[in-house]
Amino acid sequence: MDPTPHTRPAAVAGMFYPESANALARDLRRMLADGAAPAATPGRRVKAIIAPHAGYVYSGPIAASVYAPLAERAADIRRVVLLGPTHRVAVNGLALPAATAFATPLGVVAVDQQAVAAIAHLPQVVVSDAAHAVEHSLEVHLPFLQTVLGDFGLLPLAVGRASPAEVAEVLDCLWGGDETLVVISSDLSHYLPYQTARATDSETARHIVALDAHLDHQQACGATPVNGLLLAARRHGLQAQLIDLRNSGDTAGDRLRVVGYGAFTFSEEASSAQ
Repeated sequence: MDPTPHTRPAAVAGMFYPESANALARDLRRMLADGAAPAATPGRRVKAIIAPHAGYVYSGPIAASVYAPLAERAADIRRVVLLGPTHRVAVNGLALPAATAFATPLGVVAVDQQAVAAIAHLPQVVVSDAAHAVEHSLEVHLPFLQTVLGDFGLLPLAVGRASPAEVAEVLDCLWGGDETLVVISSDLSHYLPYQTARATDSETARHIVALDAHLDHQQACGATPVNGLLLAARRHGLQAQLIDLRNSGDTAGDRLRVVGYGAFTFSEEASSAQ
């Protein structure tokens, strides 16, 4: 790993979300205030979420629906393990950045070096700043996390060619207790007609809630990290819940060719945390 500490700058500010800190904070407050907050299940705690990663005008409200309730756990969550698919740079395995921090218009988030050390021995874990440099699938979640959680350490992984079992092994190493939240970044179907997308995404959501780790990349662009989470969730006895399921035709796009977005929580019994 590069011994010189450096910060990965925001790459898609001004494109996927506002570049102005004031405008970004305003938009996040609005989306989070509008976010549906389902009643918490007594005795259970959210351990992981799946949220989409398109431009905020398209998928922001769906992401907000799953982020808004996390504000109640802000005092507990100190580490976020964030996994998303690579869109622009091919990589074998799961790529850590050499960067020691990630910047957004809202400030800088430090990479959790203890978490980095905890998975450095795994052969599927590599280091690639190139995989992170212009990747939006992780970056777009950071302003939501900064707003909802405040101060936390980040373990960002850009997931390329890997098996679900390899992803699950990484998650197991980082599982932790109340202090660790797992965030999986994924959109659902791409460029289908509106009604076809609704049917396709509903079926995908059914598989996710059933913890069926056999999704393909036509169902979800982040199928690899999603499947890895589903394997780990089954092993750890988590329960999945669908929070929101819409597409770009419901938010800001036309309905001829839409992209699907889903928001899911994965909860465990509060007494079962290690």
